[in-house]
Amino acid sequence: MSDHDESALLPMVRKLAYWGDFDAADQSAILDLPHRTKRIERNGYIARERETTTHSCLLLSGFAFRHKIVVDGARQILAIHMKGDLVDLQNSFLGVADHSVQTLTDALVAMIPRDAIKQLALQRPRVGMAMWYDTLVDASVFREWIANVGRRDAHTRVAHLLCEFSLRLKVAGLGKATDYELPMSQEHIADCTGLTPVHVNRTLKLLEKENLISRRTSRSIRIGDWNRLADAGDFDTNYLHLREGESALARV
Repeated sequence: MSDHDESALLPMVRKLAYWGDFDAADQSAILDLPHRTKRIERNGYIARERETTTHSCLLLSGFAFRHKIVVDGARQILAIHMKGDLVDLQNSFLGVADHSVQTLTDALVAMIPRDAIKQLALQRPRVGMAMWYDTLVDASVFREWIANVGRRDAHTRVAHLLCEFSLRLKVAGLGKATDYELPMSQEHIADCTGLTPVHVNRTLKLLEKENLISRRTSRSIRIGDWNRLADAGDFDTNYLHLREGESALARV
């Protein structure tokens, strides 16, 4: 794999620049970060809970998820990540991972030394602020997921997840908000929403029956009326903290 390819870090520039106003020197400092690219097969680990982390991970392609395993072996998925996300920024700053990060699909990642990330944040304040903002938005998403699992019924939980994923795909330029392929199985959806796979299957069928979604395959999602699905999912975009005037917010 490449030990240093500046263009590999362009997704990191784009993602962080969404939260900050960078000049050419800021962008160059990000692109100059030492890194190595690595291919990880589906279900591979980027970080394991309780292990010491030495690198931050930039997702260059594919999808990944954060999760924790409880005492009886059950898994709770905490977040889904896609291209451009710094999926291990939190673990890398804390030193010891308090949760695991695993790939949903085959993925290409850029591994950036933790010390280089810290140095960048200190030497380039605008980049450091953008990293901080990125972790704050992650925390906002975590809070929404807690509310989703803790206080919404199954129908609303699943509809909310489908809305979030569709909008984030559109913002990232990775797909259409109303017609996309889920990278996750019904078991993954169950672990995102605190349901069983059987309950998820029934809920998806109910959403189809209500003409809120249609599916060509078990993983395809087509949304006929985004506003209706958003209403069913109690979905408000505020927690994603998107820019005012973000084109992806235009309902389709």
